[in-house]
Amino acid sequence: MRDEILTFLEKNSKADPAELAVLLGSSEEVIAKEIREMEEEQVICGYHTLIDWDKTGVDKTTALIEVRVTPQRGQGFENIAERIYNYPEVQSVYLISGGYDLLVILEGKTLKEVASFVTDKLSTLDTVISTATHFILKKYKDDGFIMSKKDKDERMPVTP
Repeated sequence: MRDEILTFLEKNSKADPAELAVLLGSSEEVIAKEIREMEEEQVICGYHTLIDWDKTGVDKTTALIEVRVTPQRGQGFENIAERIYNYPEVQSVYLISGGYDLLVILEGKTLKEVASFVTDKLSTLDTVISTATHFILKKYKDDGFIMSKKDKDERMPVTP
């Protein structure tokens, strides 16, 4: 049942135990207990609201930064990843396969602010070998949700 609860909560974090109980054919108390236990075990690490910032008028720039590092003996990537994720501008850090070691997702108000972070903070860390920054210009789909659906064309096709 846990995997079903998690699947529903991942798609809609606002789903309440009463709603989940109906969907899963269980009692509200059992569902609430399962959720509470998963929160305590940190299986559920938090709840997330997806916002289309382009529609708010708030200046926000997101960048994906590929980072190559020298792993530390006996530590691997753990220490450098921790140093990076402790910066408040950093939203996510992932260990990845391929030509780079870490993928850092960073948010700032402007392109210049993000570039400054990469130059002044990230690139100066002693184990960082190189970085490549990619700015997100437009989100079409984020976390499974289509961000801007096209209006359906209501016109009838014209044939010759």
